[in-house]
Amino acid sequence: MRLLIFSKALYSTWAFYAPDKVLFDAGEGVSTNMGNKVFAIKYIFLTHGHADHIAGLWGIVNTRDNAMGDKQKPLYIYYPKGNKGVEDFLGFIYRANPDLEYDLIAEGISKDNEIKVTEKGRNARFIVPFPTEHTLRERSLGYNLVERRTRLKNTFRGLSEDEIIKVIKEKGRDYINETYEKKLLSVSGDCLPIDVKYIQDTDILLHEATFLSAEDRKGESHSTLDEALKVAQKARVKKLILYHISSRYERDIRNTIARKTKAMNPSFDVLYVTPGRIFIF
Repeated sequence: MRLLIFSKALYSTWAFYAPDKVLFDAGEGVSTNMGNKVFAIKYIFLTHGHADHIAGLWGIVNTRDNAMGDKQKPLYIYYPKGNKGVEDFLGFIYRANPDLEYDLIAEGISKDNEIKVTEKGRNARFIVPFPTEHTLRERSLGYNLVERRTRLKNTFRGLSEDEIIKVIKEKGRDYINETYEKKLLSVSGDCLPIDVKYIQDTDILLHEATFLSAEDRKGESHSTLDEALKVAQKARVKKLILYHISSRYERDIRNTIARKTKAMNPSFDVLYVTPGRIFIF
């Protein structure tokens, strides 16, 4: 299992990326649904401070302090710097849990930060925030999971194995290799369509599609299905996972998404999180 996602617009949204122990958002019920798997969470990245994305924080903190599991592991929470809703709620959680058995570390971040979440072999992985637009008074961020990789420089790709070994012996491996970044996962949170430049060529895009029909949208704070599809197409993603879909569409969600996807004929796979149901990918 790579991704465990729950999303019901207005009520609760969260997504757990198991390989790197990262939880994106923490809507209510996350600890109930994950059970003792909350001990696997090392990092929580909050997209914004609305209740349906942060209400489950207290449950996670409390469960990790009282349930059977490793209580020595620290828990790191990152959120959009200056988001008052998140800061006020974290203040309450700290006051309500003054004697936690583990370190609870919270930090406000911005698009200029990057947080290292794992390192396996030569490939380190980072969470890199990017700006999003939700509401005028709500500071919000989306997140890219980026893997830093190495590859042979173009100059040396035509050489034989023996020739490459010779260059390495003379100049060192760093001389023939270059570092590049690969986006593995991009998460939108609640927002208007993401600026494509932040998520270009990502493998998996988790993009909100609150409204399957543009006619149902009131105000400018969420995305439509058509907008999410267009963003994914322009960004050249491999897979698009639609989430934060309004429960008003539950009866016809499959047909609506299938019809609009077929009309676009995209080059990527389109999946969706049914409102109120656990999605496993």
